[in-house]
Amino acid sequence: MTEFVKIPMFPLSIFPLPGEMVPLHIFEPRYRQLLLEAENKDISFGIFFNHVLNTERMGSLVKLESVIKHYPTGESDVLVKCSDLFIMHKLFRTYNDKLFPGGEVTFCNIDTSLPVNKKLHQAFREYLLYFQIRTSNAIPSYYTIANEINLDFQARLRFVKYSEDQKEAFLISQLKYQSHLLFQAEKAKDVFHLN
Repeated sequence: MTEFVKIPMFPLSIFPLPGEMVPLHIFEPRYRQLLLEAENKDISFGIFFNHVLNTERMGSLVKLESVIKHYPTGESDVLVKCSDLFIMHKLFRTYNDKLFPGGEVTFCNIDTSLPVNKKLHQAFREYLLYFQIRTSNAIPSYYTIANEINLDFQARLRFVKYSEDQKEAFLISQLKYQSHLLFQAEKAKDVFHLN
């Protein structure tokens, strides 16, 4: 039996993946109230991906990591971290008599600790070296790699539905594609000459 859970909701046109840190600027009174709840009660909340591409009604469960700045106007800059994904079944105008919305969701229970295989790990190391990013010896997860290569919304929605084998093939192709783009950009620099 599917378990529905009611959570506070923040509809936005972003789709963070598990493990991803996202900066947010909070200015509307209802979401300032949600931020206060997140600060004082240490609660998680949902970011529903409010976009026409999101036919599956996916969203991201996030938790407040830090408040970067409080403004005199009541606005705030914050950093949240995604811990899981969900499918939203119902969106409510308000949540428990608060100003902010709520939603009835089913969590996906993403395991971000599953390491990738050697082939994908090697491709990722080569990608990071190409971009001169320091690598660690830790074997990354699929989501670590997906977050590093900054997939667009459409690619993110496809990625989360894939099986492990499909995720591997998809990420290897993305790593090759982005490395190729960088190579072409570097090559183009040699064509132009300053006068």
